Amino acid sequence: MPHQDPGERRVVVTGPPRRTRRASGYYRPRTEIDEQTTLGHTYVRSLMRTQLRAALAVFAVLGLLIGPLPLVFAAMPDAHRLQWGILGFCLYAPLVLLALWYVRRAERNERDFVRLVEDR
Repeated sequence: MPHQDPGERRVVVTGPPRRTRRASGYYRPRTEIDEQTTLGHTYVRSLMRTQLRAALAVFAVLGLLIGPLPLVFAAMPDAHRLQWGILGFCLYAPLVLLALWYVRRAERNERDFVRLVEDR
């Protein structure tokens, strides 16, 4: 076995480095979110705020659409068939359309967020 010089040491690397330095000036929003920095927190709060705005808009429309119904039904106490007709046929289509709008809006918000965060 050959004798090694004490100043000469062998280093064996068995895998990729665990931490890499970011290039200065290089900006990655996804990393900011993953590392839970203040900026990443701001991004997530922004997404949550837009989703909340859409939900509150749906809630307001529901309140305007369904809220006056008890007053309308109280004004016509003996018209049970008409009341069920209003609930079953006149209210169902707007509720479905409102739900579709909300889902499309929420998905669009998420797509915009992903587009903002993606590395491009």
